[in-house]
Amino acid sequence: KTPHTFMTIPHYPSMDDANLARLARAEPDAFAELYRRHVQSVYRYHMAHTGNVHDAEDLTSQTFMSALEGIRSYRGAAPYIAWLMGIASRLRLRFFRRRATKPEVPLDAALHIPTPGLPTDRSAFQRLERTRILNALKQLSSDRAEALILCFFSELSFTEAASVLGKSEAAVKMLVSRGLQDLRARSSIALEMDYE
Repeated sequence: KTPHTFMTIPHYPSMDDANLARLARAEPDAFAELYRRHVQSVYRYHMAHTGNVHDAEDLTSQTFMSALEGIRSYRGAAPYIAWLMGIASRLRLRFFRRRATKPEVPLDAALHIPTPGLPTDRSAFQRLERTRILNALKQLSSDRAEALILCFFSELSFTEAASVLGKSEAAVKMLVSRGLQDLRARSSIALEMDYE
């Protein structure tokens, strides 16, 4: 047998993000695995803020290009996803600064990712519920909305969201809790208006 027969090939799916990020400095396949793991979270984040497929795709691409270019700056002090979402957040802010207007955020598109095999009536009901929630989300304070987007759209943990927002985990939990209370109140108002 030749010597390379005994070489082990890294099994990326079982490797944690921090080790993959270190490996990605030299191995493109490791970065590709990080991309596969986190592209949906980054895309949903940008979609939630822009409401536009083209802009969300462009910002997602920019986020991963910036992450690849800056991978050596990731030190592992925070979770990789928090570092990545920090890049996404800075790019989003730059994007809207260039536009010089506050976006009207049609968050509906961020949640419209089809679920295979979901019965049509259930899918329609979920879409209606999402629309009500998304309309209410537009009316929240920016801190509460951002915390909810990070935790529910991008599926970050409270710890990861805290790292992105530069707040304590307790502060993020409070923002999410109050944001959910606001959503419930606003959603029930919308429901009452629908039945009047």
